Amino acid sequence: MGDGSITPRLGNMKALLGIVAGAGASYGIYKLISGGNFKRNKKSATGESPAVRSSQPGDGAPQPGSLLAKVSGLDVVCPRPADAASGGIIHQSPGNLQPQHLKMLLSCLQSSNNPSDRCRILLTLGNAAAFTVNQNQIREFEGIPIIAGFLSDPTAEVRVQTLTALNNLCMNIQNQEQIKVYVPQVLELIEMSPVNSDLQLGALRLLTNLSVTDKHQHLLKGSITLLLSLVVVSNEVLQVQASKVLVNLSSNPDMMDDIVQAQAPASVVLLFDARTAPAVLLRLLTFAGNLKAWRPSVQVAEELRRKQDCLFRVMLDESSQLHSRLVQLLSHPDGEIQAHVARILT
Repeated sequence: MGDGSITPRLGNMKALLGIVAGAGASYGIYKLISGGNFKRNKKSATGESPAVRSSQPGDGAPQPGSLLAKVSGLDVVCPRPADAASGGIIHQSPGNLQPQHLKMLLSCLQSSNNPSDRCRILLTLGNAAAFTVNQNQIREFEGIPIIAGFLSDPTAEVRVQTLTALNNLCMNIQNQEQIKVYVPQVLELIEMSPVNSDLQLGALRLLTNLSVTDKHQHLLKGSITLLLSLVVVSNEVLQVQASKVLVNLSSNPDMMDDIVQAQAPASVVLLFDARTAPAVLLRLLTFAGNLKAWRPSVQVAEELRRKQDCLFRVMLDESSQLHSRLVQLLSHPDGEIQAHVARILT
């Protein structure tokens, strides 16, 4: 394995999980705040990334726009007692994660028959993927297909950790070229999973990262109805995440034809209401603004009017309730929401 203190035994592997996840996460917080080099075009209403909060509530909050704010917060795996053979690994500097450690993790992931061990390995790989160098190494070790293979694992928590690892790996543009082939499987997970589940949330975070730039947005052409439905029926956390994807897609003029033709639940208009959570409403207003900036020809508009329940009829047609609801929102107590509405109506 390139290190005389490392043996392939499972007990030593578990000790490795502790040093990679525990030490890697602590060092990663410093590295990510000070030196993240992944650039993205911000398209959501508030410029937020699809990340979740750090799992350590006592730590300093990540700065908006930093890479730390763009990767999923993860609980770290605490180091387990290890024998003398693995003691050298435990006491290594957090910045000295070696390629052979990643190889060992990927190998153990493939051979593990224990769902709990698979979860810990995936969690550790996800934490390691907060480092750009590890994102590249995992790809070079053909680790992305290995990790993605567990999207179909029978254990739900394993699938959740798989989505989280892929989401963090997706912060690397080159990795997106490999991850994009799993979009149909990720969409299927959303459709088949319970509403408001961690599986749906993890899948939406991954799709948010993949849809930040125009390059892979075409892969989501057939998912508009699904995303709109999630906005209507989900809790606030999933509503925000689904609307982020819709905002990203609607920022691309080339996607607009597919968006306005998609079937839409009529009740989506009812969310343009003062009782809707501001974080959700702001993104829906950005989505609506992107839609209204699109100008179809008279012929195209007439064709769309003949499509029953399409998004054009629900939100853009003269018969839509959206306009009157926007006028009512001009008196919303939130000034940012008022400003969004004013821009749409002018």
